[in-house]
Amino acid sequence: GVIRSLGEPDAALVGHDLGGYLAWTAAVMRPKLVRRLAVSSMPHPRRWRSAMLSDVRQTTAGSYIWGFQRPWIPERQLVADEGALVGRLVREWSGPRQPDDEAVETYRRAMCIPSTAHCSVEPYRWMVRSMARPDGIQFNRRMKRPVRVPTLHLHGSLDPVMRTRSAAGSGQYVEAPYRWRLFDGLGHFPHEEDPVAFSTELINWLKDPEPDR
Repeated sequence: GVIRSLGEPDAALVGHDLGGYLAWTAAVMRPKLVRRLAVSSMPHPRRWRSAMLSDVRQTTAGSYIWGFQRPWIPERQLVADEGALVGRLVREWSGPRQPDDEAVETYRRAMCIPSTAHCSVEPYRWMVRSMARPDGIQFNRRMKRPVRVPTLHLHGSLDPVMRTRSAAGSGQYVEAPYRWRLFDGLGHFPHEEDPVAFSTELINWLKDPEPDR
């Protein structure tokens, strides 16, 4: 809907974390609308599901997702003390190159906008609760369809919540030029921790007429 509202037939889609999960999904479910795909800090949904269920280290690293399954409590925690938890998570999940204070403060304020906390948590609840439900099983089955557009996969080597090992196997679901880029010394937010390196990598790839090189 966003792409068409802008009057465009398709787009290069870029997503981080949950946005990356949605970007992977869009490339499979609406292939005619996605010209290129760039994902940061998130495996392919089938790879994520497999890692969360079978890899003890990934299950432990993603423990915040299990915590989100509780009713109401996560929402209250996210907005308490003017979004203090948001600031703490951004700091803890980053590498040595921390996002600047202005960015963190912006995210804290954003989380305190009414209904934002609930809308932030609900998708993670669906990701877990749907695993054994018909809708989740059908989704997982449909995601077997390969991605058929050039794909750039970006990841921080120090990401503490999405292990490199979990993300790195996503190329098996791409039947198109696939480029894996691991940023040494960066954590879960490479676009915030080193925006110049991240943007340079992304823009150069978008401009490359032969992304399979």
